[in-house]
Amino acid sequence: MKKIKGGVTAAKGFEAASAAAGIKYQGRTDMALVYSQKPCEAAGTFTTNVVKAAPVKWDKKVVESNVKPQVVVINSGIANACTGETGMECCKEVAKEAAKALETEMESVLIGSTGVIGMQLPVEKMKDGVHLLAKEKAEGLEMGNLAAKAIMTTDTKEKEAAVTIELDGTTVTIGGMAKGSGMIHPNMCTMLAFITTDAVISKEALQAALSSDVEETYNMISVDGDTSTNDTVLLLANQMAGNKEIQKGTKEFEIFKEALHEVNTTLAKKIAGDGEGATALLEVTVQGAETKQQAKTLAKSVICSNLTKTAIAGHDANWGRILCAMGYAGVEFEPEKTDLFIQSSAGELKLVENGMALNYSEEKATEILSQAEVCVVADIKTGTEKATAWGCDLTHGYIDINADYRS
Repeated sequence: MKKIKGGVTAAKGFEAASAAAGIKYQGRTDMALVYSQKPCEAAGTFTTNVVKAAPVKWDKKVVESNVKPQVVVINSGIANACTGETGMECCKEVAKEAAKALETEMESVLIGSTGVIGMQLPVEKMKDGVHLLAKEKAEGLEMGNLAAKAIMTTDTKEKEAAVTIELDGTTVTIGGMAKGSGMIHPNMCTMLAFITTDAVISKEALQAALSSDVEETYNMISVDGDTSTNDTVLLLANQMAGNKEIQKGTKEFEIFKEALHEVNTTLAKKIAGDGEGATALLEVTVQGAETKQQAKTLAKSVICSNLTKTAIAGHDANWGRILCAMGYAGVEFEPEKTDLFIQSSAGELKLVENGMALNYSEEKATEILSQAEVCVVADIKTGTEKATAWGCDLTHGYIDINADYRS
């Protein structure tokens, strides 16, 4: 596997575009298009929030059908959530217009929306935007990057990733883009991820690969504990690489899954590290667990702890907050056996051994915790399983952004 530059247009046969449609923002692009030169097999995972946005309902229906999608239209600024039948009609109108502009079927158009909940999308602006996108679409990494920028809301940077793998002498590429900064506590699988590949792969294998990997990547991040109404991950495969079809249970399937995991992990970490107001990516690994689920639950409890997050913001090695968060996670472990470490580019420090503080340097701890990426490792020493979760620190910037986000 080789990491390469690019995003949704890295794979063969995928084009992209961006446009300023004036949906909510002024002076910036706010619509994006992902287009495949050939119809695709599609897989998807979606929010488990009972309140589901209209595009989530639309996409779920498309993915679960026998339709082979070819187009994704995405807007930022307005989520098209809690918009009733009008919201669903908007999806239909936009899909119909995209099909007309791109000479495809309405049923082959997927929709993505992100932004303020409860506002109706300006349908005519969306339709005009679709024609702008259709006119501008093109191949190339720059076009993918522009699309990644267009779907941002409170994000401070675009999020892209791409890799290549070799399957029996054939190069297969997987690339993707994502957005997400606040209302991030994916539980599905306002984060969106769009992954593209030129692999020849069965629909069953594609969905299996995505569903299992989401549990290890997007479902292991949290910024603020809020599961969005719009969480969507779409994976499109246009079969243009020319490899032998990948089937579940094969060696090629495992190689494909590993590559997909690299793309999804990279995007998930970029979302976590770009949390609203954040100054640091927080990575928490729990090792020595009896089961994978025990490790996952403990790790995610720590990254969701506001007190731990504020300690990271203050570069304060307040390890008691970490053990406390593990203690209320809802799974058993032995605090008296637990070791805690902190790591970053500034070094590593062991803070706790067998549940008790060591005589460590507070100055060194502060230096380690002052870096842009900070890792916490908890070794509970009762087994061989481990899991990693990602979050960010919590600063006053989060309040500043969200206190008047709608108004």
